[in-house]
Amino acid sequence: MRIVFAGTPETALPSLDALVASRHDVVGVVTRPDARRGRGRTLAPSPVAERAVEHGIEVLKPERATDPDFLQRLRALEPACCPVVAYGALLRREALDVPEYGWVNLHFSVLPAWRGAAPVQRSIMAGDEVTGATVFSLVEELDAGPVLGAVTERIRDDDTAGTLLDRLSLEGARLLVDALDHIEVGDIAAVRQPEDGVSHAAKLTTQDAHVDWSRPSFAVDRQVRGCTPAPGAWTELDGLRLKVAPVTVTGDDTLAPGHVAVTKREVRVGTATTDVVLTEVQPHGKRPMAAADWARGTNLAEGAVLT
Repeated sequence: MRIVFAGTPETALPSLDALVASRHDVVGVVTRPDARRGRGRTLAPSPVAERAVEHGIEVLKPERATDPDFLQRLRALEPACCPVVAYGALLRREALDVPEYGWVNLHFSVLPAWRGAAPVQRSIMAGDEVTGATVFSLVEELDAGPVLGAVTERIRDDDTAGTLLDRLSLEGARLLVDALDHIEVGDIAAVRQPEDGVSHAAKLTTQDAHVDWSRPSFAVDRQVRGCTPAPGAWTELDGLRLKVAPVTVTGDDTLAPGHVAVTKREVRVGTATTDVVLTEVQPHGKRPMAAADWARGTNLAEGAVLT
């Protein structure tokens, strides 16, 4: 089956690689235009664009998916189906109607839970025990199309958004190829999403990553891990921002929320329930470092409070 793949970030690479290795013919790739990246802010292609070039696949980079030149080229490629993974732009009816079997999206949650831009992060931060990936037929309403298949994945105690998304991207790639195999054969039917159980996963803001020490330690732990690696959890000490890596929850309730206690081996912070231990921090303008090293170098005053 002739397909055109749409995706942009590294998360989409396992799916692109799996499709190239499959029986399907990837005749084109659609991705976001080159963007400025790194300290030099130089224009660079997306990870998907770079991988497509490595595979010798034509790359399309429309500013908008409604651009006439893009739509003309998409029609000329004659895809039977267009799989999508984290493309990052809305697809309107003009594009959706091009392939015979439509556009098929891989989304990193078990729909209808966590529709939107940050399903993995929001799932962790909400305290979910299980998440997964869903392949569904794309419609104009956000992540609301009928489901073609899903897999589930337990959220581990040490998962960050980064580690969980890495696993889901691999599992999801296999699911996506399997769905396309069945679409080609014609022995799969899309199932309408239930109307109950819908939740929304808005893109994380910097404020979402501001650690709230007045919450229970479980919630603090999940907030930090859900914001790792991006946008990165943070707190403040004396008005200066301090980035915080995933913490360790203890069974001790010895400190008031936000209050810090330093020993030779660890740095503890109080929450609404039990204390947590900081593992790694990054002071403003400096490199990440072990929390104990930071505390010694900062010479924290007794009674210091993170806000």
